[in-house]
Amino acid sequence: MRVVSWLFDSDDSSQRKRTPKSPKHLDSADSATSSSSLSEAATGSSSLHSSLSLQTLPSVPSLQKIPSDNLTVTVSHSVTSSFKLRERSLPVTCLAVNGGYLFAVSGHEVSIYDRAMCAHLDTFNGQNPFSGTVKSVGFSGEKIFTAHQDGKIGVWKLTAKNGYKQLTTLPTLNDRLRRFALPKNYVQVRRHKKCLWIEHADAVTALAVNNGFIYSVSWDKTLKIWRASDLRCKESIKAHDDAVNAVAVSTNGTVYTGSADRRIRVWAKPTGSKRHTLVATLEKHKSAVNALALNDDGSVLFSGSCDRSILVWEREDTSNYMAVRGALRGHEKAILSLFNVSDLLLSGSADRTVRIWRRGSDSSYSCLEVLPGHTKPVKSLAAVIDSEVDGVVSIVSGSLDGEVKCWKVSVTKPDNSFYTNLVQ
Repeated sequence: MRVVSWLFDSDDSSQRKRTPKSPKHLDSADSATSSSSLSEAATGSSSLHSSLSLQTLPSVPSLQKIPSDNLTVTVSHSVTSSFKLRERSLPVTCLAVNGGYLFAVSGHEVSIYDRAMCAHLDTFNGQNPFSGTVKSVGFSGEKIFTAHQDGKIGVWKLTAKNGYKQLTTLPTLNDRLRRFALPKNYVQVRRHKKCLWIEHADAVTALAVNNGFIYSVSWDKTLKIWRASDLRCKESIKAHDDAVNAVAVSTNGTVYTGSADRRIRVWAKPTGSKRHTLVATLEKHKSAVNALALNDDGSVLFSGSCDRSILVWEREDTSNYMAVRGALRGHEKAILSLFNVSDLLLSGSADRTVRIWRRGSDSSYSCLEVLPGHTKPVKSLAAVIDSEVDGVVSIVSGSLDGEVKCWKVSVTKPDNSFYTNLVQ
């Protein structure tokens, strides 16, 4: 089993050696919080006061703003539920929300909960430990996709008779049979090993779904694109020089991949082309990139790294190219997870906390709240807006301590009116 100790380390000494290579493309045609004064009332409300942490990327300006007292807003939060997924407290590796359901992963099992009641409803993949840890979950129509340690992607569907049933794995048997006979369909993955280009040769670390396509990234350094309708692999791209840890896709189809090689790469499909091409390489992080998130319209990209920083990238004009605007600092250890909901950014860290960030009208950011409570690194986050009237947000955090915490968070102005910009 691969030991990825750099996930929880903030320095660069554990980075792997890299050999720069050109992206190779195949298709079907050929990372304790910083000091902050958060005065808490008996109700759990906190006033917004934050101080900047030690700058981990001095070349990148900070986007954090320390508001004056007359601009202070009040944040209240409460833990509505806290539970362990399994008796042995295995790490929570993934959380995902789909409609009224919460999908929580521990080890190889995927547990489904009623999101409102936090009541356990079902578990699937419990009888298949040989696929290894489930690292990501995605949804496309009625299909559920799970990324596995063994390099496979499971495809599931909820049936009335048998509950969650596995339909197949990716690549499918039919896809393999179509290609196995031709030598040109094989790629070198190790010194004495070849495999079909449609196969991941190492753990699948993340999935993203957009417009009927599934995007998967892996420790094998590749990005693969699958069509959800017929489950065929349409493209395979040698995306990075080291393990790929994160993927995000904007509504216009632009793909962002983050890697242990410290780079973020941007991929887009030119008009009339069947292949994605490399648009830009974003290089500002000083350590492995662990997490990516996009705002609602895809104009802002957030990246989290082992260097303890969250970088904010903004699109220049109408192009696909992103330029770094600044950094959000406060976590004391590696950023492991990011999640954007409305104008809030959530970050989970190896320092065992969740931070809630909000963008202001002047494009600066404030850390609204720090959510403590986990005893080990926060590996996964999910959130939804509960009400478009009062702006209450439901947040779910999963940790390597095996615990899932469900939070209710609301933001109010000094006049005690709810901050409705959360949903505007």
